[in-house]
Amino acid sequence: MPIAPDAAWWVYMLRCADGSLYTGITTDVARRVVEHNGGSGTGARYTRSRRPVQLVYVEAAASRAEAARREAAIKRLDRTHKLALCASVRSSSSG
Repeated sequence: MPIAPDAAWWVYMLRCADGSLYTGITTDVARRVVEHNGGSGTGARYTRSRRPVQLVYVEAAASRAEAARREAAIKRLDRTHKLALCASVRSSSSG
């Protein structure tokens, strides 16, 4: 999953060990995934009991406000639509 280095903020989705999905925002996706997996104890409370987590979706945002709006929109989606979003990224990056 390629990540453009020039974006300031990122919206990301993780698949937890129990199969659930977690959505968040960050300025450093790689660091945040390590944190969610217990790298420094600063992962989200939700993911602490659902480790390991795997990055399944990432999307660039121009600002924190834009990232937060997109995060909220993704969180409103049902599971089927979230999985379709992840699948659309995988299929577009493989072709």
